[in-house]
Amino acid sequence: MTAAISLQTVLARFMDGQPLSPRQGQVVAHITACRTPSMGGQALHCDHCDYANVLYHACRDRHCPHCQSRASRRWCERQQAAVLPVTYYHLVFTVPHTLNRWVQLHPEVIYRLLFKSVWATLKRFAADPKRLGGELGMTAVLHTWGQTLTRHVHLHCLIPGGVLNSQGQWNRAKSTYLFPVRALSRHVRGHLVSALRGAAHRGELSRITRPGDIDQTLDTLMQEDWVVYSKPCVSHTDTVVAYLARYSHRIAISEHRLVAMDEARVAFRYKAYRDRDKQKVLWLPGAEFIRRFLLHVLPKGLMRIRHFGFLANRCRVSKLDRIRAALTRPTEKPTVLDQAVAWLEDRIPCPQCTLGSLCVIHTVPPVQWKGG
Repeated sequence: MTAAISLQTVLARFMDGQPLSPRQGQVVAHITACRTPSMGGQALHCDHCDYANVLYHACRDRHCPHCQSRASRRWCERQQAAVLPVTYYHLVFTVPHTLNRWVQLHPEVIYRLLFKSVWATLKRFAADPKRLGGELGMTAVLHTWGQTLTRHVHLHCLIPGGVLNSQGQWNRAKSTYLFPVRALSRHVRGHLVSALRGAAHRGELSRITRPGDIDQTLDTLMQEDWVVYSKPCVSHTDTVVAYLARYSHRIAISEHRLVAMDEARVAFRYKAYRDRDKQKVLWLPGAEFIRRFLLHVLPKGLMRIRHFGFLANRCRVSKLDRIRAALTRPTEKPTVLDQAVAWLEDRIPCPQCTLGSLCVIHTVPPVQWKGG
């Protein structure tokens, strides 16, 4: 057993002989080199005492557990200006496991069409005069894993509870679940299956070569019940930002879930949803743990966080101003205190004297770094 366990130590012990795609190899190289001499760094010296140390660079890979907490905090700080003083809804759209094999073969196509179908469904429901009758806003985050690291593709959607109508007024959502989940499920199922059939006709699913596989799989998907989850979640600005942070930069497994490792296996905690959310421990052979982790390496360049409707980047500022005017709530600006806190977070305090700050005295070049 090991007293301290991290994803780096697991990869170092069990990676030999693992078959990797070029993209997976790149991600593994980044994670194993993160904050090590392979990345190079900066030599630091305290401006108050004689303490000195070397701070090695982070890989900044979105699959790295060391790098995502800071990235999540920074991202949420930027999103704070877009939070509205309304109740927010959390919706989750889950893709049936029947489609997992296609995800393995054509992840870019499946993920792109999933985003498109979910937004088309919600946009149509929101625009219906019998429901809300206006433009919806949505932040969607793609997750591809379940608690035991198996493939479980789903989209988390955080939605302000209301729409901006054509008269510039805010129509507040009145339903506890925003829209009926069964109706959402059927509509997104039909839209995505239709989109997949169109992609097949355009030759975008060329790696699916078994005769009759496309029609058979799509027919099966139409007969299955698709799971959609919805609930009102938060209504205060600081809580919304914290809620976003829980999903925005999460990776397949965080290091606090890693429990132990021996010569052949890795153990990690997971939540058993089917057993009243009990916390359990699962032991996997090292090679199987790595195989499952690598299932969730995303294609390079794929945007897993996307904004839609009045939260889209191209129109967000102007439309949020209109919504706040309709809500008679002024736009919130960063305060002097917020800026001071941001400065303090960037400062590196000296761990020895605690009074000074660590200053860069020279750059340390990388040692045999071959990452992409």
